[in-house]
Amino acid sequence: MIWLNILIQGTLIGGFYALFACGLSLMFGVLKVINLAHGDMAVVAGYVAVFLTPHLHIPEIWSFLVVVPIFGLIGYIVQRTLIQKSIDRDPFTTLLVTFGLSVVIENLLLEVYSANGQTVNIGAIGYESWHPGSIFYISYVSLGVLGTAVLVLLILQMFLSRTNTGRLIRAVADDREAAQMSGANYRHIFGIAAAIAFATVALAGIAYGMMTQFAPTSGGVNLLFAFEAVVIGGIGSLWGTLIGGVALGIAQQFGAHFNVGYQILAGNVLFLIVLAIRPQGLFGRKTALS
Repeated sequence: MIWLNILIQGTLIGGFYALFACGLSLMFGVLKVINLAHGDMAVVAGYVAVFLTPHLHIPEIWSFLVVVPIFGLIGYIVQRTLIQKSIDRDPFTTLLVTFGLSVVIENLLLEVYSANGQTVNIGAIGYESWHPGSIFYISYVSLGVLGTAVLVLLILQMFLSRTNTGRLIRAVADDREAAQMSGANYRHIFGIAAAIAFATVALAGIAYGMMTQFAPTSGGVNLLFAFEAVVIGGIGSLWGTLIGGVALGIAQQFGAHFNVGYQILAGNVLFLIVLAIRPQGLFGRKTALS
């Protein structure tokens, strides 16, 4: 029963990691950009949800209906104005630009909201759980986040494989020059990919606020876990991101079973083992967004 509980809790937290990481995987798979501000954008989404819902007179649980489209638009604008200019220079510049964006976001949030924690209030459901056994429990919120992660990844996979825009994104990810010669506007395609990535990270930020408190500096830790999930699953593989997130979550719960201090260490050890044995990740392929 104890090991079953470790698997259950690890899978639930892994669903959140996958939801958080799918935008990171998409941006790297298409733009070849590691967005160091990815975690901070999720935190901003949480704050925007908390700020907007009272003014719009809607429950905070439905805040994603407003916040996600806003962040999709922000993602397109940021890509076309800020990230694209750094891509045109060199990959190292994109790291500096996104790192600078991360620092600016954190300091602005600290100035406006201080270091106090915030939550996305969803009422009593945030504290309810299902107890199928005496030893383990399943949080309804965590289960909902896992289901959302699977649904988002399924929609993304269908979008990339069955729509013209999705096929263009895959083509640009595989060979930007060849796609450009065929008439594709790769800058616009990059903008669409960034819009999707920002929309998914906004959804992850709201989910994080439903699960626990967030603060201006919460983004860095979540970025680390998201990056580990992407690498474990395989860069460019959307379903690999889900498997990587679940594997990371189970490893962390396994470590916490022996000592709370081993929780993060166990996940880092798994990350290093996968990196040493299979650098492309468990489901990594030569082609992007497989």
